[in-house]
Amino acid sequence: MILAYKGIKINYSVFGKGTPVVFLHGFLENSTMWKETTIHLSKSYYCITIDLLGHGDTECLGYIHTMEDMAQAVKAVLDSLNIVKAIFIGHSMGGYVALASVDLFPDVVSGLVLLNSTSFPDSPERKTNRSRAIDIVKNNPNAFTSMAIANLFAEENKLVFAEKIKSIKNQASRMPLQGIISALEGMKIRKNRTSVLSNFNKPKVILAGIKDPVLPYSQNLKEAEQFKIDLVPFNGGHMSYLENEEEYINTLLKFLSLF
Repeated sequence: MILAYKGIKINYSVFGKGTPVVFLHGFLENSTMWKETTIHLSKSYYCITIDLLGHGDTECLGYIHTMEDMAQAVKAVLDSLNIVKAIFIGHSMGGYVALASVDLFPDVVSGLVLLNSTSFPDSPERKTNRSRAIDIVKNNPNAFTSMAIANLFAEENKLVFAEKIKSIKNQASRMPLQGIISALEGMKIRKNRTSVLSNFNKPKVILAGIKDPVLPYSQNLKEAEQFKIDLVPFNGGHMSYLENEEEYINTLLKFLSLF
């Protein structure tokens, strides 16, 4: 489905019926990453999957896509569907967008799942790495996306998921250069939302990969302990929805049963 928004097109899909659940993908991904998830969940829930700005079939809005920009676009989709409350599930960058949504529209988010994501902002080192990534992208976008995606998996899973990695790389290679850079710029300047997560007094959970190569498990552990949030660890990397699919689905179903 297509929504006209501020002169661009936002692509989204809906599946099933029941309590609304919004799925927000990560950087270099798109809404198709949720295909297997929604097969399981659409039997009992109204699943909304959205291509975030500059990803999938959603067009670019500007040269920096802040997490707030993306959250506003998500809200526009929900408004078009007349949805006033929904559970938000965000993978990686999608988690940043979900937290921005809590910040901007606290009454809209009725539950929160951070999947391989965090409320902490980028460290100075991480910001430097984002800037370097932008320079690499400008010169060789396909080399960047290929390297970035492979590095999301635990080392022992790279061969196991070789075909899936190839598929994700192929999808990412079709992203516009502007979309990649705009997202990197937006993630680099995103706010510290630890207080937003801490003060969110509705059901929430962090799902984390113990061997995550890009988001250290120790950081999620610190976050969970500091803000008294349930943490579910998986024995994999940054792509828990693939690397630990069965455990991940079961964990989501258990969380959603709270509603």
